[in-house]
Amino acid sequence: MESSAKAITKENILNAYHFRHATKQFDASRIISEEDFEFILETGRLSPSSIGLEPWKFLIVQNPDFRKRLSEVSSGAQKQLAKASHFIVILARSDASYNSPYAEYMLKEIKGMPDDVFELTREAYGKFQKNQRMLENPRTLFDWASKQTYIALGNMMTAAALIGIDSCPIEGFIYEDVHRILEEEGLLEDGVWDVSVMAAFGYRAEDPPREKSRQSLDKITQWID
Repeated sequence: MESSAKAITKENILNAYHFRHATKQFDASRIISEEDFEFILETGRLSPSSIGLEPWKFLIVQNPDFRKRLSEVSSGAQKQLAKASHFIVILARSDASYNSPYAEYMLKEIKGMPDDVFELTREAYGKFQKNQRMLENPRTLFDWASKQTYIALGNMMTAAALIGIDSCPIEGFIYEDVHRILEEEGLLEDGVWDVSVMAAFGYRAEDPPREKSRQSLDKITQWID
Protein backbone atom coordinates (compact mmCIF):
# COMPACT_ATOMS: atom_id res chain seq x y z
CA MET A 1 0.00 0.00 0.00
CA GLU A 2 1.41 3.36 -0.93
CA SER A 3 2.10 5.90 1.76
CA SER A 4 -0.52 8.52 2.54
CA ALA A 5 2.03 11.24 1.71
CA LYS A 6 2.49 9.86 -1.83
CA ALA A 7 -1.27 9.53 -2.31
CA ILE A 8 -1.81 13.10 -1.18
CA THR A 9 0.87 14.30 -3.59
CA LYS A 10 -0.79 12.51 -6.51
CA GLU A 11 -4.16 13.91 -5.51
CA ASN A 12 -2.74 17.43 -5.34
CA ILE A 13 -1.19 17.09 -8.78
CA LEU A 14 -4.40 15.79 -10.38
CA ASN A 15 -6.38 18.55 -8.67
CA ALA A 16 -4.00 21.08 -10.22
CA TYR A 17 -4.62 19.62 -13.68
CA HIS A 18 -8.37 19.85 -13.15
CA PHE A 19 -7.98 23.42 -11.89
CA ARG A 20 -5.87 24.57 -14.83
CA HIS A 21 -7.64 25.85 -17.92
CA ALA A 22 -6.75 28.16 -20.79
CA THR A 23 -7.73 31.36 -19.04
CA LYS A 24 -9.10 34.08 -21.33
CA GLN A 25 -10.26 36.62 -18.76
CA PHE A 26 -7.74 37.62 -16.11
CA ASP A 27 -8.36 39.78 -13.06
CA ALA A 28 -6.13 42.79 -13.68
CA SER A 29 -6.26 43.79 -10.02
CA ARG A 30 -4.51 40.63 -8.85
CA ILE A 31 -0.75 40.48 -9.34
CA ILE A 32 1.41 37.39 -8.90
CA SER A 33 3.96 37.89 -6.14
CA GLU A 34 7.63 38.11 -7.07
CA GLU A 35 8.34 34.95 -5.09
CA ASP A 36 5.62 32.95 -6.83
CA PHE A 37 6.62 34.08 -10.30
CA GLU A 38 10.26 33.27 -9.64
CA PHE A 39 9.10 29.80 -8.64
CA ILE A 40 7.26 29.44 -11.96
CA LEU A 41 10.30 30.60 -13.92
CA GLU A 42 12.54 28.26 -11.96
CA THR A 43 10.48 25.27 -13.05
CA GLY A 44 11.03 26.41 -16.63
CA ARG A 45 14.77 26.76 -16.05
CA LEU A 46 15.00 23.27 -14.55
CA SER A 47 13.06 21.65 -17.40
CA PRO A 48 14.70 18.96 -19.51
CA SER A 49 15.70 19.56 -23.12
CA SER A 50 16.98 17.33 -25.89
CA ILE A 51 20.72 16.75 -25.48
CA GLY A 52 20.59 19.27 -22.67
CA LEU A 53 21.03 22.37 -24.81
CA GLU A 54 18.31 24.44 -23.10
CA PRO A 55 17.52 26.31 -26.35
CA TRP A 56 15.10 28.77 -24.77
CA LYS A 57 14.80 32.28 -23.44
CA PHE A 58 11.86 33.75 -21.53
CA LEU A 59 10.93 37.35 -22.30
CA ILE A 60 8.71 38.65 -19.49
CA VAL A 61 6.71 41.44 -21.10
CA GLN A 62 5.37 43.83 -18.46
CA ASN A 63 5.65 47.13 -20.35
CA PRO A 64 2.09 48.28 -21.24
CA ASP A 65 3.10 49.88 -24.53
CA PHE A 66 5.01 46.80 -25.62
CA ARG A 67 2.05 44.63 -24.70
CA LYS A 68 -0.23 46.84 -26.78
CA ARG A 69 2.02 46.46 -29.81
CA LEU A 70 1.96 42.69 -29.42
CA SER A 71 -1.82 42.61 -28.95
CA GLU A 72 -2.31 44.31 -32.32
CA VAL A 73 -0.70 41.31 -34.07
CA SER A 74 -1.74 38.55 -31.66
CA SER A 75 -5.42 37.73 -32.03
CA GLY A 76 -5.16 34.90 -29.53
CA ALA A 77 -3.66 37.08 -26.82
CA GLN A 78 -5.53 40.39 -26.93
CA LYS A 79 -7.54 39.77 -23.76
CA GLN A 80 -4.61 38.23 -21.93
CA LEU A 81 -2.13 40.95 -22.87
CA ALA A 82 -4.46 43.58 -21.48
CA LYS A 83 -5.05 42.05 -18.06
CA ALA A 84 -2.71 39.16 -17.25
CA SER A 85 -0.39 39.71 -14.32
CA HIS A 86 2.62 38.41 -16.26
CA PHE A 87 3.08 37.71 -19.96
CA ILE A 88 5.90 35.64 -21.45
CA VAL A 89 7.16 35.37 -25.01
CA ILE A 90 9.27 32.24 -25.23
CA LEU A 91 12.09 32.33 -27.74
CA ALA A 92 13.91 29.35 -29.24
CA ARG A 93 17.47 29.35 -30.50
CA SER A 94 18.13 29.17 -34.22
CA ASP A 95 21.72 27.96 -33.85
CA ALA A 96 21.53 24.89 -31.62
CA SER A 97 23.38 22.53 -33.95
CA TYR A 98 25.85 20.02 -32.54
CA ASN A 99 28.86 21.89 -33.97
CA SER A 100 27.80 25.43 -33.02
CA PRO A 101 29.65 27.72 -30.59
CA TYR A 102 26.51 27.60 -28.46
CA ALA A 103 26.65 23.80 -28.17
CA GLU A 104 30.32 24.02 -27.24
CA TYR A 105 29.52 26.62 -24.57
CA MET A 106 26.72 24.50 -23.09
CA LEU A 107 28.75 21.30 -23.03
CA LYS A 108 32.04 22.75 -21.85
CA GLU A 109 31.13 25.75 -19.75
CA ILE A 110 27.76 24.73 -18.29
CA LYS A 111 28.14 20.94 -18.14
CA GLY A 112 31.89 21.03 -17.50
CA MET A 113 32.93 18.44 -20.08
CA PRO A 114 36.68 18.01 -20.59
CA ASP A 115 37.93 18.30 -24.17
CA ASP A 116 38.13 14.58 -24.88
CA VAL A 117 34.62 13.89 -23.60
CA PHE A 118 33.34 16.94 -25.44
CA GLU A 119 34.70 15.72 -28.78
CA LEU A 120 33.08 12.28 -28.37
CA THR A 121 29.81 13.81 -27.22
CA ARG A 122 29.72 16.30 -30.07
CA GLU A 123 30.26 13.50 -32.57
CA ALA A 124 27.41 11.48 -31.05
CA TYR A 125 25.11 14.52 -31.02
CA GLY A 126 25.99 15.20 -34.63
CA LYS A 127 24.86 11.72 -35.63
CA PHE A 128 21.68 12.16 -33.64
CA GLN A 129 20.80 15.48 -35.27
CA LYS A 130 21.61 14.16 -38.75
CA ASN A 131 19.57 10.98 -38.21
CA GLN A 132 16.62 13.10 -37.07
CA ARG A 133 17.03 15.30 -40.17
CA MET A 134 17.42 18.44 -38.08
CA LEU A 135 20.23 19.86 -40.15
CA GLU A 136 18.50 19.89 -43.53
CA ASN A 137 17.80 23.63 -43.30
CA PRO A 138 17.60 26.38 -40.66
CA ARG A 139 13.85 25.86 -40.22
CA THR A 140 14.13 22.19 -39.23
CA LEU A 141 16.78 23.06 -36.66
CA PHE A 142 14.66 25.88 -35.23
CA ASP A 143 11.57 23.67 -35.13
CA TRP A 144 13.52 21.12 -33.07
CA ALA A 145 14.59 23.85 -30.64
CA SER A 146 11.02 25.18 -30.52
CA LYS A 147 9.74 21.75 -29.46
CA GLN A 148 11.96 21.96 -26.39
CA THR A 149 10.37 25.25 -25.31
CA TYR A 150 7.02 23.50 -24.99
CA ILE A 151 8.47 21.20 -22.34
CA ALA A 152 9.42 24.25 -20.27
CA LEU A 153 6.05 25.86 -20.97
CA GLY A 154 4.13 22.79 -19.81
CA ASN A 155 6.15 22.60 -16.62
CA MET A 156 5.59 26.27 -15.85
CA MET A 157 1.83 26.01 -16.38
CA THR A 158 1.61 22.94 -14.16
CA ALA A 159 3.72 24.57 -11.46
CA ALA A 160 1.50 27.64 -11.60
CA ALA A 161 -1.65 25.54 -11.25
CA LEU A 162 -0.18 23.76 -8.23
CA ILE A 163 -0.02 27.07 -6.37
CA GLY A 164 -3.38 28.35 -7.59
CA ILE A 165 -2.18 30.55 -10.45
CA ASP A 166 -3.86 30.53 -13.85
CA SER A 167 -2.23 30.46 -17.26
CA CYS A 168 -2.93 30.33 -20.96
CA PRO A 169 -0.61 29.06 -23.71
CA ILE A 170 -0.89 31.17 -26.86
CA GLU A 171 -0.03 30.40 -30.47
CA GLY A 172 -2.54 32.83 -31.98
CA PHE A 173 -0.19 35.47 -33.34
CA ILE A 174 1.10 36.63 -36.71
CA TYR A 175 4.62 35.28 -36.75
CA GLU A 176 6.09 37.80 -39.19
CA ASP A 177 4.78 40.77 -37.21
CA VAL A 178 5.82 39.50 -33.80
CA HIS A 179 9.22 38.65 -35.26
CA ARG A 180 9.51 42.18 -36.62
CA ILE A 181 8.56 43.81 -33.31
CA LEU A 182 11.07 41.74 -31.37
CA GLU A 183 13.74 42.29 -33.99
CA GLU A 184 13.22 46.07 -33.93
CA GLU A 185 13.82 46.00 -30.18
CA GLY A 186 17.01 43.99 -30.59
CA LEU A 187 15.54 41.07 -28.65
CA LEU A 188 16.37 38.43 -31.26
CA GLU A 189 20.10 39.24 -31.12
CA ASP A 190 20.65 39.34 -34.88
CA GLY A 191 18.93 36.05 -35.57
CA VAL A 192 20.20 34.00 -32.64
CA TRP A 193 16.63 33.75 -31.33
CA ASP A 194 13.16 33.56 -32.84
CA VAL A 195 9.65 33.48 -31.42
CA SER A 196 8.30 30.08 -30.44
CA VAL A 197 5.19 30.48 -28.26
CA MET A 198 3.57 32.84 -25.75
CA ALA A 199 1.95 32.38 -22.36
CA ALA A 200 -0.05 34.48 -19.92
CA PHE A 201 -0.08 34.03 -16.15
CA GLY A 202 -2.33 35.56 -13.52
CA TYR A 203 -5.62 34.98 -11.74
CA ARG A 204 -8.90 34.16 -13.47
CA ALA A 205 -11.61 36.81 -13.43
CA GLU A 206 -14.33 34.18 -13.60
CA ASP A 207 -14.67 30.42 -13.32
CA PRO A 208 -14.44 28.37 -16.52
CA PRO A 209 -17.83 27.74 -18.16
CA ARG A 210 -17.74 23.93 -17.82
CA GLU A 211 -15.92 20.99 -16.34
CA LYS A 212 -12.77 19.86 -18.11
CA SER A 213 -13.57 17.51 -20.98
CA ARG A 214 -11.08 14.96 -22.28
CA GLN A 215 -11.20 11.64 -24.07
CA SER A 216 -11.09 8.61 -21.79
CA LEU A 217 -7.69 7.03 -21.12
CA ASP A 218 -8.51 3.89 -23.12
CA LYS A 219 -9.11 6.03 -26.22
CA ILE A 220 -5.61 7.51 -26.20
CA THR A 221 -3.48 4.58 -25.02
CA GLN A 222 -2.38 1.29 -26.51
CA TRP A 223 -0.27 -1.18 -24.60
CA ILE A 224 2.29 -3.23 -26.51
CA ASP A 225 3.11 -6.19 -24.23
